Amino acid sequence: MSSVLDYEEISQDFDWSASEKELGYVEGGTINIGWYCSDRLCDLGLRKKPALIWEGHQGDERTYTFDDLRLRSNGIARYLRGLGLEPGERVCLFMDRIPELYIAFLAILKMGGIVQPLYSAFGEESLWTRLDDAGTAAILTQRKHVGKVRRIRDRLPGLRYVIVVDADESKLREAEIAFSLADTPPVEEFEVYPATAETPSVLHYTSGTTGQPKGAQHVHYSLISQYLTAKWVLDLRPDDIYWCNADPGWVTGTSYGIIGPWSNGITQAVLDAGFSARRWYGFIEKHRVTVWYSAPTAIRLLMREGKRVVEEYDLLSLRHLCSVGEPLNAEAVVWSWQALGLPFHDTYWQTETGCIVITNFPGMPVKPGSMGKPFPGIQATVLDTRTGEPINEPGKVGVIALKAPWPSIIRTYWRNPAGYERKFKDGWYMTDDRASIDEDGYYWFVGRDDDVINTGGHLVGPFEIESALLEHPAVAEAAAVGKPDPVNMEVVKAFVTLGPGYSDGEDLEIEIMNFIRKKLSALAMPQEIEFVDSLPRTRSGKIVRRVLRAQEWGEPVGDLSTLVEDEREGK
Repeated sequence: MSSVLDYEEISQDFDWSASEKELGYVEGGTINIGWYCSDRLCDLGLRKKPALIWEGHQGDERTYTFDDLRLRSNGIARYLRGLGLEPGERVCLFMDRIPELYIAFLAILKMGGIVQPLYSAFGEESLWTRLDDAGTAAILTQRKHVGKVRRIRDRLPGLRYVIVVDADESKLREAEIAFSLADTPPVEEFEVYPATAETPSVLHYTSGTTGQPKGAQHVHYSLISQYLTAKWVLDLRPDDIYWCNADPGWVTGTSYGIIGPWSNGITQAVLDAGFSARRWYGFIEKHRVTVWYSAPTAIRLLMREGKRVVEEYDLLSLRHLCSVGEPLNAEAVVWSWQALGLPFHDTYWQTETGCIVITNFPGMPVKPGSMGKPFPGIQATVLDTRTGEPINEPGKVGVIALKAPWPSIIRTYWRNPAGYERKFKDGWYMTDDRASIDEDGYYWFVGRDDDVINTGGHLVGPFEIESALLEHPAVAEAAAVGKPDPVNMEVVKAFVTLGPGYSDGEDLEIEIMNFIRKKLSALAMPQEIEFVDSLPRTRSGKIVRRVLRAQEWGEPVGDLSTLVEDEREGK
């Protein structure tokens, strides 16, 4: 079972210097995440220890030791530096969960670049928005995805290199480069970029309610938080086989799918395949996975498959389970206790926090449905939305706020410092999520404080969806909201008003769906389009999505005093 840590004891007089000491970091010294996740482990005698056990969707397998990580990341880093890429330039990873993604992540950091991981299911417009905003200099991708890059490259004058990691060189176009990890010589010695605490490291894009997606800029010092939270919350031990089934295009897949486990010298297993209960259970059984970090959406899908499927597999290797990405409902915790013999421990954090900030700590009693308590070193509270003061009354709802700073909090939004400053109030980082705290100090999630749609644990901003819809000639106006879904928590629903000369109907809905399919990721695709005569809006013209969302969720719509009169009266 999980290690028993005395939460109250370690919370007293906690200081992040404990993590610095374990990692051998000295204030003011160099701290390159790429080196810490490969070379350092080799120096500690883990050269021959498996670092990555990878299995593809067709069943092919590859295993890499920590020495392989060191040598091959050195090789990629030298290759990128040889192209003329400079420290501080953004290098995008636009790939499925293949070994090249994980190793190149370390390599980019080693040569001083800023890693820009993007979800490989993004459509070309979503991809362009993020590459354009970041001023990306190079992108590493696969044959199956290079078509998206080709269709937008003429709109990206700063994109100097398109590197295809599995290319048939004869089929590449001008200014595209074939790269093969297997054919790239391993490099024994590489001069790792001397990053310091505040050197930019990873640029993750997160969607907001208005405007473009925001580039959350992390720094190398984030390692201090990610190392210790991975060790304590995920209860990682030297002999563990760890599986995080999050894609590195999202922050969970980097903070706890790369940096956290590897900085701890842990072997991790990666399955590059879609959801299948039997495939997943077979993967755990085959590789003797001990610690599993998953998402409530996946857990609900497993629940739907039933307990009988679980009984077909030997899952006794599992000893600690955690979940991330969205609220973990109490039923899922109870189910995992009954089906797997272990509870899933909920963890709460955001792209901006960089690490787990509220969690059901190992050894602490789990209250099904609760987020748990703040991680030691994280000062959290819920603030009254009217007064801005901490709420001391158990059960009363407020906005979750975290006292800044801590090592992994982002340092800015890329090219949007004003947006970053708006996230803070009187020294508190405002999460825009609402919760209550019970008499035992446990946090209970209530809901988001904005319009972001949480589908399957991934945050989708309505702006991108609406922008894609508005490109169709029939669409006059559009609004996107989340509607309840038993598996994904929320799915996207779009409300559309039509231009003159167009009539609603199933044929038009299918036509619009097909039109925007290439522009959006599968996560952002509306599952339903409802044609309406008008959209609720303020007198200043802003569409009020919360009214539409409240209708879908059967909730009170709240104050309508700012809405245009004819919208309020349904005219």
